[in-house]
Amino acid sequence: MRILHVSDCYLPRLGGIEVQVADLVRAQRAAGHEVRVATATAGAPIDGVVRIVAPLPYDLPVHPRGTGRLLRLMTGYAPEVVHVHAGAVSPFAWMGVRAAARAGLPVVVTVHSMWDPVTRNLYRALNAVYRWNRWGLVGTAVSEAAARPIRRVAGPRVPVHVVSNGLDLSAWRPTGPRRPADPDAPVHVVAVGRLAPRKQPLRLLKLLEEARRRVPASIELRATIVGDGPARVSMERYLRTRGMTWVSMPGRYPRDRIRELLAEADVFVAPAPRESFGLAALEARAAGVPVVARAQSGVADFVRPGKEGLLGRNFQELAASVARLAGDPGLRESIAEHNRGTEPVKCSWPAVLAGFDRCYELAIERRRGR
Repeated sequence: MRILHVSDCYLPRLGGIEVQVADLVRAQRAAGHEVRVATATAGAPIDGVVRIVAPLPYDLPVHPRGTGRLLRLMTGYAPEVVHVHAGAVSPFAWMGVRAAARAGLPVVVTVHSMWDPVTRNLYRALNAVYRWNRWGLVGTAVSEAAARPIRRVAGPRVPVHVVSNGLDLSAWRPTGPRRPADPDAPVHVVAVGRLAPRKQPLRLLKLLEEARRRVPASIELRATIVGDGPARVSMERYLRTRGMTWVSMPGRYPRDRIRELLAEADVFVAPAPRESFGLAALEARAAGVPVVARAQSGVADFVRPGKEGLLGRNFQELAASVARLAGDPGLRESIAEHNRGTEPVKCSWPAVLAGFDRCYELAIERRRGR
């Protein structure tokens, strides 16, 4: 199949959407598809990537004439389906949707983020003007939590399916026997992610502090927070002020180093309430680590309470879950053994590719029926 992906952001940027789309492109090419990418992100030439870039401040990934440029690209390339990737607000991506609709091409739109109330109202307003829910789109979201608000806005005219983010499970699967539990070793809590305000990283520090308060003094706790971002300075200030020397922030790690870290982790924490999927949490679960996360987030699609980890609906429940795992080595070990012995199959690339193939076929059928 000839596929054109449209995304505001792409490599060399290394955010969640950029990496996931690049991995999807590689997997589709390996499966025999002909794939191109159109993006508004500047960067060095990459085979099969068309950069539609404008000289805007801060290298903003948008183009004032993006719809026309994308329409010309689609007319020349003639893809069988256009697959658009959008965050909460993605002007260039939605230019791609508009261009594909004008060209009469089947369109699949994947929303990689959670639509909060402000975002939902924005898309309701846009629909009142443009009637985008009548363009024959097929929507996908990365989790049930992310799909629900989209369905409420789009209504019955736009089918919204859940297609998980993909992960090479074999790359994260533990190798060799699990190290014997040392009752005197500190319980190691790990978190991985961008240190951005929307992820509430200061809330993470308060969560660790509260969990430490709940754990008996006889149990030593240490935590590692991997990542970088604009909230780093305020987080380091908080750690100094509170004397939390048991928490380290080593910065961003490459994937290989994250795998090494997860191999020695006891608990993984993903406390962001508006996490549409939680790829770092999926990596931890695939590596055999018990996961603590919000019940309202996309992580709940692959973490069941007491099976792959523990879920909490609020701050207190999350802190209690971390403290419970820290204080109960038997529970930690049973969850770790379950995670090591089973795979989140629906997050494997074969399952993800099959899910998108079904959505592509549906989009083609809907276009033929118009």
